Amino acid sequence: MGILFTRIWKLLNHQKHKVIIVGLDNAGETTVLYQFSMHEVVHTPPTIGSDIEETVINKARFLTWDVVGQESLRSSCNTYYTNTGFVIVVGRTDREGISVTREELYKMLAHEDLRKAGLLIFANKQDVKECKTVAEISQFLKLTSIKDHQGHIHAGCALAGKGFCQGLEWMMSRLKIR
Repeated sequence: MGILFTRIWKLLNHQKHKVIIVGLDNAGETTVLYQFSMHEVVHTPPTIGSDIEETVINKARFLTWDVVGQESLRSSCNTYYTNTGFVIVVGRTDREGISVTREELYKMLAHEDLRKAGLLIFANKQDVKECKTVAEISQFLKLTSIKDHQGHIHAGCALAGKGFCQGLEWMMSRLKIR
């Protein structure tokens, strides 16, 4: 009975769910942020620091942070991890970028504040010729070895707005089981 009351209270209370969007330079994190919040492409210069947007989807409130991708600032990203419900990793499809993405992903997932966060890998830039498929990205990132985070990988193109609905549906389904 107590669990049921808690779930109903969360739904009625419109609890905010913190989401952080991370990726490497030029992976498309800011484009993903604005697709997520406004469903449109906003052309921006590279993010210095962070951007934040609030979005309401079916009475669920998401406070979404676009965290810096620049290598020199990446070590400060852990200051954003507290109370994070979801991490969206925007993956680059080039060989060098995906190698660094894997390294950074495992560093991030080892952080205590992200222990319970859901993980959505957004395989962005699927419109680029010779990009890696979702299966190739999943294999290269060794996603099957991640046992302590519920995750999902989905292909898309932030510039065209493709792939967001499926990612959001997965996030919403995770809210229902909490």
